[in-house]
Parts: sequence; structure tokens; C-alpha cells
Amino acid sequence: MKLPIKSVLLVVVILALAGGFVAALSAKPSAPSVEFTSLKGEKITMESLRGKVVLVNFWATDCPGCIAEMPELIQTHHKYNKQGLETIAVAMSYDPPNYVLTYTQKNSLPFIVSLDPTGALSKAFDGVQLTPTTFVIDKRGRILLRTVGVLNFPELHALLEKELKSSS
Repeated sequence: MKLPIKSVLLVVVILALAGGFVAALSAKPSAPSVEFTSLKGEKITMESLRGKVVLVNFWATDCPGCIAEMPELIQTHHKYNKQGLETIAVAMSYDPPNYVLTYTQKNSLPFIVSLDPTGALSKAFDGVQLTPTTFVIDKRGRILLRTVGVLNFPELHALLEKELKSSS
């Protein structure tokens, strides 16, 4: 049985559109092009972090989940930092800077801690409002994971190990 050419073309067009739709859904979004300022005054851009796996954690000193996960976040940083993980903890705009500084010093946070006084960073990261919210960004600057709530550290470690070993 011979199909009319219009029917064949219609099927081809539908399959192509479906394939493009699936590819668009599976494409990883790029991390926003932002600049973090550490508590020490250092400027760090997302572009300068290319080639590293980056964990960006939005947190607050009055957030019970943030405080609960912080010791494991410190351990994760120590475990993977030498393999190419960069960790940035972004304090929410409503968090008083002196509280953030005191917490950072008291708990010897070993990673970059940045303030977000205007809310520009949380806005750039798709309007983060709830804490903790964590992003994992691959070596090419694409967002691999966005998690709202306390991290599942075994799953996070599996993802980090896979990404840190990848060549891209």
C-alpha cells in the first residue's frame, strides 16, 4: 500500500516537531550571568567559575532547614573542593549582614559566603524566595539541579561525583 506524499510529509513534520519539543524540554538552562561579592569583598562571576562544578545555596540565618544542612554542606565542600567543586552560600536580602558575618565566623564556613542586599541574585536565579534553595551548575555553566528544601546529600554526592569526573 502506497501512502500519499502529503501523509508522509505530515508524519515527518510531526515527528520533527515532537523531537524538537523533547529536546527543548531536556535542554539544561544556563546559569544566570551574575557577580557574587564575598564577605571579604572579592568579586566572583559565574563566567570565572566555568570549568568547575558550582553549588549555589540560598540560605538565611533564621532558616531551620538551612542551619540543619549547613554542617553537611561544609563536609560536602571539604570532600569535593579539591576535585573542582566551588560552593557559594548566598544569604537572602532580608538576612542582617551582621548575623551572616557572625554565623560565618562562628561556624568557620570554608566556602564563599555572599550577601544579596538588593535581592538581585535571588531574582536572577529564577526568583528564589524559599530557603534553603540549592542549585548545582555543571562545568559549562548549565543548571543541573534546583532543589527547594533540605538537600538529600547521598543524591547530591552521586551527582557531584558524576559531574566532577566528566570532561565537559
